[in-house]
Amino acid sequence: MPAIVVLGTQWGDEGKGKIVDYLAQKAETVVRYQGGSNAGHTVAVDGVEYKLRLMPSGILYKGTLCVVGNGVVFNPKVMLEEMDGMIAKGVDVSGVRISNRAHVVMPYHCIMDGLGEEAKGDGKIGTTKNGIGPCYMDKCDRIGIRVCDLIDKEEFAKKLKINLAVKNDQLVKLYGHEPLSYEEILKEYEGYADRLRPYVCDTIALLHDEIKAGRKILFEGAQATMLDIDYGTYPYVTASHPVSGGVGVGAGVAPRSIDKVVGVVKAYSTRVGEGPFPTEQLNEIGDKIRDCGHEFGTVTGRPRRTGWIDACILRYAGMINGLDYMAITRLDILDSFEEIKMCVGYKYKGELLNEVPASLNILAEVEPVYETFEGWMTDISGIREYGKLPEKARIYLERLAEVTGVALGIVSVGPNRDQTIVLADDLF
Repeated sequence: MPAIVVLGTQWGDEGKGKIVDYLAQKAETVVRYQGGSNAGHTVAVDGVEYKLRLMPSGILYKGTLCVVGNGVVFNPKVMLEEMDGMIAKGVDVSGVRISNRAHVVMPYHCIMDGLGEEAKGDGKIGTTKNGIGPCYMDKCDRIGIRVCDLIDKEEFAKKLKINLAVKNDQLVKLYGHEPLSYEEILKEYEGYADRLRPYVCDTIALLHDEIKAGRKILFEGAQATMLDIDYGTYPYVTASHPVSGGVGVGAGVAPRSIDKVVGVVKAYSTRVGEGPFPTEQLNEIGDKIRDCGHEFGTVTGRPRRTGWIDACILRYAGMINGLDYMAITRLDILDSFEEIKMCVGYKYKGELLNEVPASLNILAEVEPVYETFEGWMTDISGIREYGKLPEKARIYLERLAEVTGVALGIVSVGPNRDQTIVLADDLF
């Protein structure tokens, strides 16, 4: 039973959707194991872009089972909008399965997310205000509403009444916000439940059946390693575990079921929101990377912070996730750069560090140690074999593999499926 995990190694937006979509050609089941609708994947097929927020990327292959796992915080409105959008484009959504254990994002989660950010002022986290953190908070506080509750009319009505009384009290007293209507939310979510009920099941039992049957399974993470609640640049992180260890918790499968872990690596670095970013380029270089890469958020449209690739972060991601391979994306964005830099170490107060500091104060003050590479200054988007890439591009990639200790598995030279060079021969 080959099972592969594909996850982000930086601060998100690495192009995971494209890599998952490419590998999903051979997968029979694709599983989303954490996060929520704050994470956007963009997949390009035959020049048509599909923007996914909750839908597993395997949806674009007919007959593929697309599972939303129990570790996802599930916004039914967003999911139905995505499903309707797919149907309008002629995409079959009958293979979608939603965990009955996933927690439901409610309207008060989104409102409190936004109000909470405003209240933090200069200390804001930089959330997308999609209610993700507050939903996970309710989950940990053991007052959350799960999908199994949503599709049970009496249970949902009872839990909504209890929760809304508490949330309205907080909204009014803490934020001076008008109370939300129980009747309006009840009616809205009962409508969602009626439409989604056929797609809900015990996905843990389903996935174990798939494993027993020897099916090819692809687990996809949202966000990325440096946004993990434990391993990222806390507190400027997401509220879940995008790392490979999150698969067992978020999908209900044993770690021994995983065969390979692929870390998606953008050929430069970006991040959205607040927090230290050692290789950030607040200059013409950063502007050029953003313009060439069209670096704006899939969900929010926010301009992303940009900088050179950080091999220290990637080495750290390799350790945490047990990476077998790197899948390099957006290499073509660097085609017009005469000079390219790679951070291979950090210096702090004159000393070389051999770790990624937990303290954000230290991380904000580290001095990146750069190696400089000559740019290849040619269009690589039409190349389909690794050996035909410019020598200078291969030197850059092979040095990255050397510094991180993680092998090259895939190199992407453009957004479309056919712009993918596969070096690893044991991925499915």
